[in-house]
This record gives sequence, C-alpha cells and structure tokens, in this order.
Amino acid sequence: MRLLHTSDWHLGHTLYDVSREAEHAAFLDWLLDTLESESIDALLVAGDIFDTANPSAEAQAAWYQFVARARRRRPRLDVVVVGGNHDSAARLDAPDPLFAALGVRVVGGLPRAKGALDLERLLVPLHDARGRVGAWVAAVPYLRPSDLPPVSSEEGDRLVAGVRAIYAEVLEAARHRRQPGQALVAMGHCYMTGSELSVMSERKILGGNQHALPVDLFPADVAYAALGHLHKAQRVGAREGVRYSGSPLPLSLSEAHYRHQVLCVDLEGEALGEVRSLPVPRTTSMLRVPARDAAPLEEVLQALAELPAWAAAAPEWTRPYLEVCVALPRPEPALRHKVEHALEGRAARLVKLTPAYTGVGGALADAQPTLSLRERTPEDVFRARHARDYAEPPSRGLLESFHTLLTQVQEDAS
Repeated sequence: MRLLHTSDWHLGHTLYDVSREAEHAAFLDWLLDTLESESIDALLVAGDIFDTANPSAEAQAAWYQFVARARRRRPRLDVVVVGGNHDSAARLDAPDPLFAALGVRVVGGLPRAKGALDLERLLVPLHDARGRVGAWVAAVPYLRPSDLPPVSSEEGDRLVAGVRAIYAEVLEAARHRRQPGQALVAMGHCYMTGSELSVMSERKILGGNQHALPVDLFPADVAYAALGHLHKAQRVGAREGVRYSGSPLPLSLSEAHYRHQVLCVDLEGEALGEVRSLPVPRTTSMLRVPARDAAPLEEVLQALAELPAWAAAAPEWTRPYLEVCVALPRPEPALRHKVEHALEGRAARLVKLTPAYTGVGGALADAQPTLSLRERTPEDVFRARHARDYAEPPSRGLLESFHTLLTQVQEDAS
C-alpha cells in the first residue's frame, strides 16, 4: 500500500505580517492532485495543521475545505492527523463526530478513557486499494508533560521515559491487533536525537530540546514512523523508515534553501519498500540582497535596481519576499526610503531590512578603560557609543546637532 506523509502546514502563518493564505491554497491544490496522481491509499499529517492555537477563520476554512475536497476526489482515502505543539488539541478534536462519519481520524490531544489511554482512538487501520487492512497506525499526538505517566527516577530522564512508556503501550496494542502481512506504522510530533533543527521557526518542546527522544523509541518492527515538528526534511539516526517530512512551505527566511517536500511511502506487506521525496512547487520565492553577508548601501541599491521588473498583471502574492542586509559605516536616517525607492517596479517586496553595523561593538568601558564614567565628557560618551555601531567617526554635522541638543538639555536643567 502507499502512504503520503506530510506535516507542519502552519495554516494561518504570516511572514513579517504578510499573509501566506494564497501560498497555502496553492499547496493544498497541489496536494490534492498528488493524492490522485500517485494513487495514495492513506494520508498521514504529523501535526501543526495550524500556526497558532487560535487560528483565523480563513485558516480553519482552508483545513475543512481540504478534508471535504479530499473525500470527494478520493472517497476511499484514509486520512490520519495528529496534533502538534502549535495546535489546540481541543480545537482539533472538537469536530471528531463529523470527521468520524467521513472516515477521517484526527487525534488532537492524547485521549484517555476512565484514566487509561483510549486505544480505540489512537490505533487506526489503513486500507489498501482493495479495501483490505494493510497497516495499523499508532497515531500519537504531541505529548505535553501533563500527558506523561509518572516514572521512577531509576529510569533516567522522566520526560523521555514518560514518552517512551506512551509509545510502548500504543505500539504493543497495535501489535496485538495487526494480522500477518500488515505493517506497523507510527506517527508523532516531537524532537528526536540525531536530527537538525531549523533556524528561528521551531519552538523548543517537551521541556526544551535537551529532552530529545532516542530513535529506539520506534523498534525495528515499526515499518515507518511519520514525524512532524522539524521543518527541515530528514532521516533520524540513519533510519530510512524514521522520517521528518519537513514543512511544505518555508516558514522563515532562513528556510529558503530547504528542500520542501512530502514523502511517498510504499509498504510491502509488513516491511518498508521505497520512500520517495515529492518536491512541493515553490509559488513564491525568497531573495536576499546581497546573497551572503552584508554590502555597502551603494552596492545594495545597485543590486536592487538590477532586479527583474515586476509584471503588473501577476498576482501580488507571487511577488518574491526580499531581505536586504546593508553594511552601515555611518548613520543612514533615510535607509528604508532609499531601499524602497530602488525597489519601485521591481519583482520583489521588502519584508526585512537588516542593518549590519561596522563599529567595534564593544561596551562603553572598553573605550578609554582607565577613565571612569564621571571623568568622561558627554562628547566622549557619544563618540564611544557611535564607535560601537559605526566604523566612521561622527560627521561634523552630527556632532553639531549633538552639541545643540546637549546645550538645550543643560539649559533646561539649570
């Protein structure tokens, strides 16, 4: 049977206050086409459907519309979703009666019944093209510390041991249910050892990333573990069958060069067959000027002027995101205005303007360390503060302005 593994959609996400709604819509359209063209039997979404616990009406509508469209286009498709650390478990679980009628299993938070794990919700059979059960999924959502059972200190880190106990119980129950020839599949939203974090866009979870989970959480009889949380697609511990699919969209400028994808997973009986990466088309690119480090303002303005012209008929949401990094040896009060003027008519929209200061970067005490603050004149302090950010000394005009302000302050204080 064939699975499609994806995660970390983050519907409702904004990048520097710019909505990603159109980009997400394009991804979901592509995903629906892919489910059909690849003859997918089951869709696994490993957490972070939404970007926040209180998503916008538009983000929720996109999610519900996707489920409805997937059901119409692939009536026999199994859909299994677990909650992530960005999701509200209660919000994801609320439509369960409706989803259950559609044959969609969403496990937003760890379910319990009479104090015990609700295995009926955590264990999900997956059906092949002929309608036969081909695999059982242990659908474990993001586990919060309050979800974990108490363990003795002899078992090492209590958080890690608690997670291990949850997975062990659910996987053991799945083993009892599956028949010969049926694969064992796990889902989770967590941070594991041997994996690489993205920059700036992933929250530390489970008491911080020092509580990384070991890959042996998934024993050898687990044919495939579909993981979410890390936005960079990767294997875990060199295990072909323990994977993060990564996010389908770059969620920060630092993720611009990641390979954004979903994973097509073929199971052969109880064993893992092939895992293929299906690249997600990038509908809105990300640019940086200069490509690396920072450059003087004159060079940056020239590079911006050489960007391609923007086709007025093109949708605004496809205009590339742009980060500009300028090396500043002196103050530039009109920096943003100059950059925006250079971008007029260009195929880019400024979302981040980063000044790179060229000064010494030291503390005030590093300048003339033998002098105390009482022994320094106001101009000494001003020059030292200026030198921290800028390589060039303050201009004559700037010093004159400083002394004018200083005189006004001294006169007001007298």
